[in-house]
Amino acid sequence: MSPPHRRKKPLPLLLTRLREGVQQLAQQEGSPGQRSRGLAAGVFAGCFPFFGLQTLLGVALASLLRGNRILAAAGTWISNPFTYVPLYWFNYTIGKHLLGDHPGGLDGLHGGAASSVPWNDVWSLGWAVARCVLLGSTLVGLASGMGLGLLCWLWLRRARPAP
Repeated sequence: MSPPHRRKKPLPLLLTRLREGVQQLAQQEGSPGQRSRGLAAGVFAGCFPFFGLQTLLGVALASLLRGNRILAAAGTWISNPFTYVPLYWFNYTIGKHLLGDHPGGLDGLHGGAASSVPWNDVWSLGWAVARCVLLGSTLVGLASGMGLGLLCWLWLRRARPAP
């Protein structure tokens, strides 16, 4: 009789798959610079609230920068269902801080649950909120993209030095 098949516990299985995914991404074609530019372009694009267009924007930007397009698509996942709210709230806060305190904005809304928020007031805020989010997204995207791109480049250069 064969021994019973034991299933791996969820956390070690998740970590194993995550490690395999990182290894596959690290083995992408291109120089360390090309791969780093692709990742940076994807992270930059992922910081914007253009749902459904982030991947296209990241791949297009990676093409312009001569970066790895697969890593650009992967980099856009910096924003995902778990990070949408904190990332875009942070972007809004950065933008609002830099543009100065202006009347209105999301702080003017009162209410606890989403059902109690006066959505007509939210829509009337329009450009005031959008410009804060877009400015914050641009700056956070630049800082995050350049920072992660640089870290990736340093890591790839160390992992496999140029001939």
